[in-house]
Formats: sequence, C-alpha cells, structure tokens
Amino acid sequence: MKGIEGRAWLFGDDINTDVMAPGLYFKVPMEEMARHCLEAVNPDFAREVRPGDIVVAGRNFGVGSAREQAVMALTHLGVGAVLAVSFGRIFYRNALNFGLPALTFPDAATVLAGDVLRVDPVAGRIENARARVVHTVAGIPVHLMAMVEAGGLMPWLKLRLKKEAV
Repeated sequence: MKGIEGRAWLFGDDINTDVMAPGLYFKVPMEEMARHCLEAVNPDFAREVRPGDIVVAGRNFGVGSAREQAVMALTHLGVGAVLAVSFGRIFYRNALNFGLPALTFPDAATVLAGDVLRVDPVAGRIENARARVVHTVAGIPVHLMAMVEAGGLMPWLKLRLKKEAV
C-alpha cells in the first residue's frame, strides 16, 4: 500500500452525514452534490480540498442517516482518508465499502488545519510533518485494504469474480 499524503481539514464532533450529502441535492449528479459537501460546517471545503487531502475529525464522525452519498461526495472530491476519534457505525462501513480509508485516531486534537499528514492505513501510521510526530493507531487489515484500493466492495468483487473465472 502506497501511503496517503495531504493537508488536514479539521472538523469537530458529531458531523452528520446530512452535511456531507445535503438532501436538497439528492436528485442532481454527484458532481453537483459534492460541491456542497460539508458547506454548512466549512463553506470553503468542497472548493478548496485537493486530491489526497485528509479529513480529521472528533467523535462520532458520520453520525446520522445511512447515506452512501456522504462517502461518495468525499471520494468524488478526492479525499485520501478520514481520521476521527470515532465514527458513526454505518458511515465507517460505507467508507470502506466505497474505497475511502477511515482510521480511528484518538489524537485528532493534536492536528492543526493545514498540517501535512502522511498516513499508512495498513500499518496504522500517521505522521504529522509540522509537529514531527508519528502516531500509531489500529490499521486497516490487509484484506480490507485490498478492497479499499480496488475502489470499494463492488469493484473488488468484480475483480475477484473475474480472476476466479479464469
């Protein structure tokens, strides 16, 4: 697994899936919905986030409805990973199922907005370049990371079925 490197975008506790994928935009293409991702919390996020950037949040990130679109909006914007003190259970599962690495990160409060982070999701290694500190957390198991790297559950299943058909 190649590491993920990007700027940190900070969010607090209890960030609801409704602010990641606002219901008002459910009938528009994902490109349009993604433009409104997290705008109620940070109006600049969707416009300024860059591929590989990392969302860092507090407790209960992704609480709320089981909207797959919440993860899809983040991946459409190119978010490289989400690090949070804790996750809403369904959001966490959706993140892996849609190819977005999500790691529980108890030390999220040590990160400043814009810090450059390097994340190895399998090793559970999070390096903060500014603070010159390395955190170790529970990594994503190799078999799940293979699914994430394939783009999520459905692309991974397609690859697996194709290999078995040979």
